[in-house]
Amino acid sequence: MNDDQVTQTDQDNNIAAPDEAAKAAAKAKVAAASESPDAKWYIVHTYSGHENKVAKGLRQRSETMGFEDKIFDIIVPTREITKVSQGKKQQVHEKIFPGYVLVKMILTDESWLLVRTTQGVTAFIGAGNKPTPISEKEVEAIKKFMKLEEPLYKAAFTVNEAVKIVDGPFADFLGTIESIDEAKGKVRVLVSIFGRETPVELDFLQVAKL
Repeated sequence: MNDDQVTQTDQDNNIAAPDEAAKAAAKAKVAAASESPDAKWYIVHTYSGHENKVAKGLRQRSETMGFEDKIFDIIVPTREITKVSQGKKQQVHEKIFPGYVLVKMILTDESWLLVRTTQGVTAFIGAGNKPTPISEKEVEAIKKFMKLEEPLYKAAFTVNEAVKIVDGPFADFLGTIESIDEAKGKVRVLVSIFGRETPVELDFLQVAKL
């Protein structure tokens, strides 16, 4: 390596060091601001189906417009569920509160305007025109609910719906759904056997829509 290369490397290092230091300082400032008593969680109402777009758009606008020390976290509350339809299981993320996004922020006229003018946002939730914060306890409860590992099944059926049994001893029988247990992924079907309606408990995968 010649002297010119050494000099260039030193210059590059000297340029990079302040950049890294500036980034670290900015990060520390944001972290400190997020722990401020003024940083609270607010509920933002969005157009139905636009929750993820709003969250993404708000993050981008916060970064580009320099509001990272005012807007700290954005959550679209979802939970993974097992959806069963036509005898097939599918893992999907279902929104716990459709049409709502949680935002942790320090509320000022400017930060309110940034959120409110983000595409897809319709309003803050609160009394009158004043956004009302929710407690950390409520947010923690929502986060825990999002992380629950117990599988939640989502039925594509309704009570009193006529279905066909596609698996098990009663395969090819027709029946009527009497009850649905989404927690266990089970349905109770009334099947006509010898002219009498007999209740049979089946897995979601064992029945199909007609």
